[in-house]
Amino acid sequence: MTFFGRPTGRCSNGRLIIDFIAEALGLPFLPPFLAQNRRFVHGANFAVAGATALDASFFEQRGLAGHMYTNYSLNVQLRWFEQLLPSLCHSTEECRSYFSKSLFFVGEIGGDDYNVPMTAGLSFEEIGTQVPFVIQAISNATERLINHGAVNLVVPGNPPSGCFAQTLTIAGSPNKEDYEAGTGCLKKANGLVKHHDGLLRQEVAKLRSKHPHVKISYADFYQPIIQFVQSPNSYGFKDDPLRACCGAGGPYNFNSEVNCGQRGSSVCVDPSSSMDWDGIHLTEAAYRQIAQLWLNGSYADPPIMNLRN
Repeated sequence: MTFFGRPTGRCSNGRLIIDFIAEALGLPFLPPFLAQNRRFVHGANFAVAGATALDASFFEQRGLAGHMYTNYSLNVQLRWFEQLLPSLCHSTEECRSYFSKSLFFVGEIGGDDYNVPMTAGLSFEEIGTQVPFVIQAISNATERLINHGAVNLVVPGNPPSGCFAQTLTIAGSPNKEDYEAGTGCLKKANGLVKHHDGLLRQEVAKLRSKHPHVKISYADFYQPIIQFVQSPNSYGFKDDPLRACCGAGGPYNFNSEVNCGQRGSSVCVDPSSSMDWDGIHLTEAAYRQIAQLWLNGSYADPPIMNLRN
């Protein structure tokens, strides 16, 4: 792997957004909660690859359980957080004091809630009916953290899935009209994400109004990637931004039968010249730039570094 030189459980060739933010705040990389014999005095990462905001039962009721990657939903991750509390603080007042000096990230999550039905063959119109449920799950999780004493939170939107090799391969169309001019991304997939992000922004605004003592930053995951795709050279991406660096062939170097790292897959010569890592996730180079835009730039409202003031 490019940065660590060994597998670390990260779905990229190196550091993720959360790693760059930890570095910017002078913190060590956050250990995953499921790791053995770890201390969490500086923080913990409860994320799991493929996790959904909605519980597994939502997908089971719709006959989609066989397409899920994991059943470690956002609710499960919140329960892990609550299991950790006794080792961090010993009373409600102590926890509130502790968390008033902490930074909480709620996601980015929701993309796999839409990937599950997409891989099952549902249309984007059908998938769109799930969006309000996903938004409510994210809102509930955010408020649950606030009730535990969180006062500084970051709630990211979703990236434009229509620009990722997985979506372009699985949901590709023979009609040129189905692709965005200027990006080559799938219109309906990106339309779904715009709907998600629009509702999420509204929900964040409601939470800010309901909890005026709390600072919630909405982090835009969509527009930075659109900019990368529209002007890749401006951001150092010399390779086709819609093509996965690590994959197993095809127009977008993505094959759902052969994942990155499996026999039959290969890696591009210079991952730092690619935006898309494995068709689903980004490269370290892309994550670094997005982290900077969230920390100090105009793609987080307010910028994350402003939460410290």
